[in-house]
Amino acid sequence: NKIVSGRYILQPEVMRVLENQGKGAGGEIQLTDAMAKMIGTQPFHAVTFDGARYDCGSKVGFVEATLAIALSRPDMGADVRAIALDLLK
Repeated sequence: NKIVSGRYILQPEVMRVLENQGKGAGGEIQLTDAMAKMIGTQPFHAVTFDGARYDCGSKVGFVEATLAIALSRPDMGADVRAIALDLLK
């Protein structure tokens, strides 16, 4: 029930692990596989948050994120909502 969202701040040792890293999911060298090998040898820290998460790695996810932010803004939310409702007719 946890995800990695955003970016990492990593120690340079991870690059040495990646040098010998085999292919993982999707036939690609996975940073998370290298990180998993390092667990127990150096500390990892994380931040949890309550909030919405959007997948901007897809076109639809990018549109969803853009709409969600626009709709939440007091200066444009009502106008964007009206535009969306008009488009849905």
